[in-house]
Amino acid sequence: MLLAVLISNSEGNILVERFNGVPTEERLHWRSFLVKLGAENLKGAKSEELFVASHKSVYIVYTVLGDIHMYLVGKDEYDELALAEVIVSITSTLKDVCGRVPNERLFLDKYGRICLCLDEIVWAGVMENTDKERIKRLVRLKPPTEI
Repeated sequence: MLLAVLISNSEGNILVERFNGVPTEERLHWRSFLVKLGAENLKGAKSEELFVASHKSVYIVYTVLGDIHMYLVGKDEYDELALAEVIVSITSTLKDVCGRVPNERLFLDKYGRICLCLDEIVWAGVMENTDKERIKRLVRLKPPTEI
């Protein structure tokens, strides 16, 4: 299961978070842990360079895109390879929605469309779509041409 998708700015302020199967009392721990992990390791990182960590028998893949930090947490079948596929799909979609590498302001301007895209990529802890063109069609809220 994909336990968490968390997107923050470079200062550590949470912009978007999606938790699945994580008890409410543990969410604060995960927020602070992931932001601290990013603060320590993402300084000077290249855009879209993937980092991998493991904590409490779960896998964590995280990256930086412009001044946006993204973190994915998964367990069981969502190991570092599956998480890498999901995060690449998310970064690609974010760049398409924003028209370029997003900064915080552009991200917040496109917030609604970004949330729709995230819902199409990950739903209830399961990776749904990674095909960029299919995500674009689904976000337009029109039925897909192929079933």
